[in-house]
Amino acid sequence: MKNAILILAAGSSSRMGKPKQVLPYKHTTLLGWTIEQALNLKTSTVYCILGANFDLIRKEIEKYPIQILHNTNYKNGLSSSIVAGIKYILNKQYDFVTILLADQPKITSTYIHEMYHLSQKEPTKIIASNYGDKTGVPAIFPAKYFYKLTQLLGDKGAKELLKDEEQNLIKTPPFDLLDIDTLDEYKKLTN
Repeated sequence: MKNAILILAAGSSSRMGKPKQVLPYKHTTLLGWTIEQALNLKTSTVYCILGANFDLIRKEIEKYPIQILHNTNYKNGLSSSIVAGIKYILNKQYDFVTILLADQPKITSTYIHEMYHLSQKEPTKIIASNYGDKTGVPAIFPAKYFYKLTQLLGDKGAKELLKDEEQNLIKTPPFDLLDIDTLDEYKKLTN
């Protein structure tokens, strides 16, 4: 099964006040950590979608063996990055796509691998992360959902699609999926 990983990293980090993608984390950056977790799987092509601060962030990540895509419509919200990534991979015969965010430092290659394991057992189902009262990304979408993903609008990402497809969705076991959006959250993470 051929998989593409889309790492969404196009946001302007307005709540952070500076590009969170390049904030130091462990031996790398927040975005570098996500890229390394994706690359550890060694079974997928990794695409990183940038937008705001494109040149600055690209310089930080061009050392990785990934494909960097530029979402010039990033101001239209998270969905625009999903649309840009899916449109780019549409003709490349992927069986499914895994969508990751650049600002979830608790995500590990082990977690993603567990999602893949669920996906292999249920290849026609969406595998989504369990946030208790809702589901979200990281998520794995079979190719039959690619067209619907290209129709997303706004800053909600794939939330509406996940809600609409609840009967075709498998949730992961609950996991601490911390998002880093503010300086306080970042300080708690790194202290």
